Amino acid sequence: MKYLPLAALLLTVGAHSAPALDAAAVATQVNAMYPKLDAIYKDLHAHPEIAFQEQRTAAKLAAEMRSLGFEVTEKVGKTGVVAILRNGAGPTVLVRTEMDGLPMEEKSGFPFSSKAHALLEGKDTMVAHSCGHDVHMTAWLGAARTLVAMKSQWKGTLMFIGQPAEEIVSGAKAMLDDGLFRRFGKPDYAFALHSWPHAYGTIGYNSGPVSSNSDAIEITFKGRGGHGSAPDKALDPVTIAARFVVDVQTVVSREKDPREFGVVTIGAINGGTVGNIIPDSVRVRGTIRSYSPEVRAKLLAGVRRIANASAAMADAPAPEVELIAGGAAIDNSAALVARTAPVFEQAFGAANVVRRPAMTASEDFSEFVNQGVPGMFFFTGVYDPAAVAEAEKPGGKPLAFNHSPYYAPVPEPSIKTAAQAMVLAVMNVMQ
Repeated sequence: MKYLPLAALLLTVGAHSAPALDAAAVATQVNAMYPKLDAIYKDLHAHPEIAFQEQRTAAKLAAEMRSLGFEVTEKVGKTGVVAILRNGAGPTVLVRTEMDGLPMEEKSGFPFSSKAHALLEGKDTMVAHSCGHDVHMTAWLGAARTLVAMKSQWKGTLMFIGQPAEEIVSGAKAMLDDGLFRRFGKPDYAFALHSWPHAYGTIGYNSGPVSSNSDAIEITFKGRGGHGSAPDKALDPVTIAARFVVDVQTVVSREKDPREFGVVTIGAINGGTVGNIIPDSVRVRGTIRSYSPEVRAKLLAGVRRIANASAAMADAPAPEVELIAGGAAIDNSAALVARTAPVFEQAFGAANVVRRPAMTASEDFSEFVNQGVPGMFFFTGVYDPAAVAEAEKPGGKPLAFNHSPYYAPVPEPSIKTAAQAMVLAVMNVMQ
């Protein structure tokens, strides 16, 4: 006889037997605490920190969770936070938020805009929460406060984690390598959310892939320096790099199945100092994104092959090719999605809860899911519905996307919806 794993069995039974959740009571709790959440949000927004430097942020989250009665451990995976709350026999549910900001200047126009600076690779940079992690953290705290207030309506163990370094897809692995599941137990389910430039009050979700695989390209093409007026006396790595940048796109357009997603983007070419000197080397940096393992393997092999061929065509030394693995695609549990989506529809209205295609960006929440934990990663809107409708019209004013310096979520409805949705998702598997 074939036996189902416990989590799968609970999902199968729970999908048919779970009592209806009191979404109105959840909303009441979140609404009552919102003034405190608003203050927390503005403080987090004004004081972002980059990957693995989230000292102030982690301390703030840790203090808030301790005040709620969670057992808190700091410095898990360098700057990560783990908060545990036990409430009787039941499943363990992981709820993840990211803590890091981006090395960029904010231009949102908020009165509480970030003026923060940090050192990145020895250079000063401004820092901003231009991906919405401040929204996520505030909703995470709101969900924790609500679940504590409604302890009589769920049973089990909450594992709330503040993850560092999501922007460089490294923090989840750092926490796992530091013994996250060995030290605190392996969860039965895992949830995470991400703000997105949709209308506030809306939720997007999907089964299967919801993000892309991510791999970094670091290639150094080697040549022989010389005078720009005598290129025959030199070996020009600039032309080799230029050939590679153009030819590598044939892997996408001529080798990959056109029905499958795959992108090779070159974002930086560094080499030389002035116009009349041929440099010794040129460094090319880029990113590879894909959904399926097969496409990922094809793109990686193609990039390496064309880099070597570009150098060989110029009779140049073989380049130094580094293809650095980043985050794997998040694969949402179909059973967990099937159980959670109806709860969202009941709470927010079916018209506001929609399936959406996988994003082409990458996320390391997959590291937790790939440990064999059924997970669901979903999206919550952050913009005024009227502005979204206008942007969707032909010639309409586009809305700032994540990572834009102008990314400016509308805090109150966005945070409330995110917190409520996370509470409902968690309580739905803990009844």
